[in-house]
Amino acid sequence: MASKSSKKKPNSKRSSSKPASSPMASPKHFHLKRFFILISIMLPVCVIVVLGVSSNTSYKISSDHYSVKIYGFELVNEFPHDPRAFTQGLVYAGNESLYESTGLYKQSTVRRVAIQTGKVEVLHKMPDSFFGEGLTLLGERLFQVTWLTKIGFIYDTKNLQKLDRFTHQMEDGWGLATDGKILYGSDGTSTLYQIDPQTLKATRKQVIQFNGREVRYLNELEYINGEIWANVWQTDCIARISPKDGRMLGWILLPTLRQGLIAAGYNGIDVLNGIAWDSNKNRIFVTGKLWPKLYEIKLHPVRRQIDNKDIEQLCVP
Repeated sequence: MASKSSKKKPNSKRSSSKPASSPMASPKHFHLKRFFILISIMLPVCVIVVLGVSSNTSYKISSDHYSVKIYGFELVNEFPHDPRAFTQGLVYAGNESLYESTGLYKQSTVRRVAIQTGKVEVLHKMPDSFFGEGLTLLGERLFQVTWLTKIGFIYDTKNLQKLDRFTHQMEDGWGLATDGKILYGSDGTSTLYQIDPQTLKATRKQVIQFNGREVRYLNELEYINGEIWANVWQTDCIARISPKDGRMLGWILLPTLRQGLIAAGYNGIDVLNGIAWDSNKNRIFVTGKLWPKLYEIKLHPVRRQIDNKDIEQLCVP
C-alpha cells in the first residue's frame, strides 16, 4: 500500500510550487465566466466529443451485471476560493459556510470559509509535521485524518480547537465521510472503510470495482442521499458508490471544470478534490487543490451508450 500512497503527494507538491493566480483577477474572471456560459450550453456535446459517442437517449452502462449511470453537470454558481488552499476535505457547515481541510507540510489547516466570498472566518493551523487530509462533520465534532500516518484529530465545530487525537486502522489517511452514524474512510487504495466513531475501529471493508478493475486512489469522500461519492485522485471523475455492498452506482464526469480554469490562465492548479453537500437545499459544491473557484453544480445524465473502456480511460487510473 505504501507504494500507491507515495505517488500521491510528491507530484501534487511539485505542482503546488507553481504560482497560483488570484481568483479576483478581473480579465480572467470575465473570460472564465464566458467560458462556463458556453460550457453550460455545449456540455452534452463536450462530453460526447471526449467519449466519442453521440447523444440521443438516456444511458446506463452495464458493469458486473448491474447498471452504472453516467452524469455530466450544469454549472449553477461559481464562488471565490483561496488559490493557496490545497483542498483535502470539504464539508457543508450550514449558514452559507464550509469546513475545509487543507494539506502540505507546514501549511495544513482546518478552516471555516464563507461560500459567497471565499473569506476564511475561523482557522486552525496544524503542526508543521502533519499533512492535513480528509474531513467530516459528525454531530458537533469534526474528524480529520492525516497523510502517511494513522493519526487523526477531532475538533470543536465552533472555534476549531483540537479536542482529541486518535489512531485508525486504515493503511493511510485520505478521505472521510459520515451518514450521521458511522464514519466512512479511504486510504488511497480501492478499499472503502466503515469505522465506528466511538472506538475508531474499522468494522467493515469493501473493495470498489468497476468493469472487473479495482478503482484505486479513492480520495475525498462525501455521503449524499444514501451514497458515498468519492474523488478519484488524478482524474476529473467522482465515483458514486453504494455503502451497503460497495457496488459502483455511477460516474460523474467533470473535466470541463479544470479545463475551463486552465483556459482562463490559471495554470498553477492541481487536481479536482473536494465535495460538499447541502442537504437542506440539495446543493452540490466541488473544488480542487489550489483552485481559485468553488463551483455549485447540478447533475444530469449523459445521453447514449458509453463503452466501459472509455470510462476506464477517464476514471480508473
